[in-house]
Amino acid sequence: MIPMIEHSLRSKESRNKNQELILLNWLFQDEVLFQALARSFSDIVLRKEDHYIALGWCILARRLIEYEVTMSKFSTTGIKERYTGLLETFCTCSTHLLSLINSGSTLQGGFELPTRLSMAAADCVIALSVALTRKDKPSDTLENIKKPSKHPQISVGAIGVHRTAKPISPVSEYTKDVDKSLLLWNLLDQLIPLVQRLLAWSRKSRSLHAKGLERVLKWLHETKEDYHSSQDQTGSQKVKTGILLLSSCWKHYGILLHLEDHRLSNRHKELLDQYLSGIEYYAGNYTTDHIDNKESGIATINFFINCLLLLLGHFTSKQFDTAMTEHRLDITRAVTSQLSSADDDVIDGAISILKAIIFGTNHLAFGHNLTDTKQMNSMLPLLLNLLDERDATAKAVVTLIAEYCSMSPDKYCLEEILKRVASENIAQRRNALDVLSEVIHISSHSEAILSHSVWQDIANHLLDCLKDEEDIIRAHATKLLKLIDPSLTLPALVSLVYSSDATLHSSVVTTLLDILTHNNHKPEVILMLLDCMSNLNAISDHQKGIKGDADRVFKLIPEWSRSVTNWKLLVGPLVDKMFAESSNPIIVKFLSYISDQLAGEAHLVFQQILLYTESQTEIDESFLSELNISPTENDIKLQHSLFDRLCPLLIIRLLPLKVFNNLKSSLVYGDLLSQNNIRIDISNSQCIAALLLKRAFNKLEFEDVRKLSAELCGRLHPNVLFPFVSSELESATNDHDILKIKASLFSICTSLVVRGMESVSHPCMMSQIKESIETVLLWPSTDKDEISKAQHGCIDCLAIAVCSELQDPKLPKNNDTCTFQAYVLDQLTCEDLKLISSKNMSRNQMLSFRLCMANVLISACQKISDSGKKPFAFKTLPRITRSFGNVKEPEIRSACIQVLFSIVYHLKSVVLPFSSDLLKVSLESLKNGSEMERMGGGKLLASLMASEEVIVQSISEGLLEARTILSTISQTDTSSGVRQLCTQLLTCITSP
Repeated sequence: MIPMIEHSLRSKESRNKNQELILLNWLFQDEVLFQALARSFSDIVLRKEDHYIALGWCILARRLIEYEVTMSKFSTTGIKERYTGLLETFCTCSTHLLSLINSGSTLQGGFELPTRLSMAAADCVIALSVALTRKDKPSDTLENIKKPSKHPQISVGAIGVHRTAKPISPVSEYTKDVDKSLLLWNLLDQLIPLVQRLLAWSRKSRSLHAKGLERVLKWLHETKEDYHSSQDQTGSQKVKTGILLLSSCWKHYGILLHLEDHRLSNRHKELLDQYLSGIEYYAGNYTTDHIDNKESGIATINFFINCLLLLLGHFTSKQFDTAMTEHRLDITRAVTSQLSSADDDVIDGAISILKAIIFGTNHLAFGHNLTDTKQMNSMLPLLLNLLDERDATAKAVVTLIAEYCSMSPDKYCLEEILKRVASENIAQRRNALDVLSEVIHISSHSEAILSHSVWQDIANHLLDCLKDEEDIIRAHATKLLKLIDPSLTLPALVSLVYSSDATLHSSVVTTLLDILTHNNHKPEVILMLLDCMSNLNAISDHQKGIKGDADRVFKLIPEWSRSVTNWKLLVGPLVDKMFAESSNPIIVKFLSYISDQLAGEAHLVFQQILLYTESQTEIDESFLSELNISPTENDIKLQHSLFDRLCPLLIIRLLPLKVFNNLKSSLVYGDLLSQNNIRIDISNSQCIAALLLKRAFNKLEFEDVRKLSAELCGRLHPNVLFPFVSSELESATNDHDILKIKASLFSICTSLVVRGMESVSHPCMMSQIKESIETVLLWPSTDKDEISKAQHGCIDCLAIAVCSELQDPKLPKNNDTCTFQAYVLDQLTCEDLKLISSKNMSRNQMLSFRLCMANVLISACQKISDSGKKPFAFKTLPRITRSFGNVKEPEIRSACIQVLFSIVYHLKSVVLPFSSDLLKVSLESLKNGSEMERMGGGKLLASLMASEEVIVQSISEGLLEARTILSTISQTDTSSGVRQLCTQLLTCITSP
């Protein structure tokens, strides 16, 4: 018999579908045969791996379970008598059926879909579970359900009770008799994963049904958790309550879960009437008059809403349309009445049903159209009124209203929401912002596009919220503004940054920063910000009170820059923006705030600069001749050309020094270091270093470009800069080319400042460059002529070299040789006679040269850092004070006094160990010096007397002699200036 059944199950041939049932009914009339057949029948599905057999088994098992429907025209005596035993046998197969269900899914578009076998297995388990809810006879099938009354017979008490107890004990501990309710209770652990799988299968095309399944699944979990058993009498009673609840509810849930059940559509009107009347009945009877049973009433209403969700979601599109045509008003009335429920789940279910009614589909999860607005328009006033309070109802209707606003062809709904954004009622404002939040979210995940004007209205209202007196409103508005197209908000926000209202300013700053951070991967947004700032900056040129406030925005840039994770996306567009608007100061300043980030992508910056400059025409005679047009056009073209050539240099200037440290960088240094010839050739080299050197030493270049290029050359590595510059400086000195001399000196000075000892100690600096400087300083000059300017550059260059070498902590304190400071002191004090004579100087040249050395020391006093003051003073002061008496030339002695005066004036207390020597030089100059020396000596004495108290005290004994000398000079000196100075000093000394 069993082999015959197996063959029948595997066969695909069409046959009389009741043939096996008739045979089994006849065999089941014998108890012994039934027991054998039942065991063998269960063994077939448990031990066979054949999917065709499993599919046939599931179909046959379901037909046996629902035998009164499938065999309505045949005798069913045998099956009816053994029905409970048959169900018990099938329960033993439930675990295996569940494995068929769990493994029977295919993936399609990211969703799970059932196979034919898994559908049959699921329907079989559902049919079994529903059969276990029948109490008296198995005839309580769908066809035999009586027409429901206005208050359906549901175990309200069981539904409403929620208490916890201990874990459930095996059913056998309660009774030895087979009880179908207990069998169902034991299936609870299989029902939960069954519903989970049904939920996964329904998400794609039955979203409303899936919503109902989610709620049923939640209910199953709660039932399992709340109704545990224990060994005491109370625990046993809770289990009985749980069994009653499961049986009562599953009797209805189960018939709504079938994947294939064509009978359900024939009964939808009766079922709808039952569920709707149940909602109305319990909503009307469990009010304040029935406070004790209110929880039970809410639970029962929730049950009916779940059933309604499952039923409506089970319909095909055509069936759903038919149901809406016939029952829309009844459904709307019933579920709308629950929007004010005290239970969140009731409200959530009601909203889901309303959404399906309004949008005319039960497939809401996969896009929907709003073809008819009448339904929503009729309900909109009610829904909007629900936004007046801050409660669960308002929270639930927010999404529904937002979806309608997102799809409605007219703006009425959204306009009403925007009115509430400006309401005086904070609850209305908060709820309205929640709606806008959902509108923004829906629009970002939907093809439905709101018009630009609508978005601008939303943006404007959110911007107004930044002025709200409530912190929570301002914070919510800020959160939403960052999600809107920045082009709608940035212009206004940039203007509002300058507000004098502290609260508004704070909100705007936070919002602006959030927008920039949220869009930190979009270069167009930061470019948009720069445009807004540039436009405002242009307006501020004509309006007072705004200019300069751009710093309020720039202060946000460092924090924004820390949020950027991929600067490669931004560097290119930003550099291109700079090239396109080379005269725009806003862009230059912005780039200065992100210089470190640009340095991290320096190779990209340098690539763009080289490409840009390669396309530029070099300035030569032919270029200049092309400018011989009308004066107005000439000025415009000159200005345009100037900014075009300055632009790449300004970008380079923004970069930190470290980008020039890598000598192996082909973009920065090309092949310059690999050249073996003494003079580096930059004519054919395409790199950043060559670009800077070419423009710095091009005599026809714009002066501003030439100066900036020379300054930037100072950042180049000394191994590249000094060989080139020393050669250029030597050549320019030979040719008396003042322009190139000044360019060379400027780049050298910059290098000394930014690189310090690394540049000072370079061989070229100590030899060739120093030789050229000496030569220039020996040239005759007049005040303020070009040679004089070049000589001032030489003096500054030596002064900076002195200051730079004193920054080296490794330099010995007693080292008086092989340093620039020692060199300058030697020239000034004439202690190195061989060096001076080797230059074949005339007396005037020698005098002029030595005076330049004094100026070097005076300049160094003004430039030296705090850390270099002490070593400078300790090396300079002894040399000058010791050799002062040996210097014959009064001009040099006067210069030495000026150096001493500068040291006292600028170095302050550092000169304390030498204060007595300084006083002696001062008094000696006053007594025996020339007029210039006497004037210098008086100034030195004045500087000492005006020094810190500790220095004044150290020279106090010598002031007695000073008073005598000053008294004599103030009466007898031939120079009125000297007499006047001494009189003033005498007054200071003699004053009490």
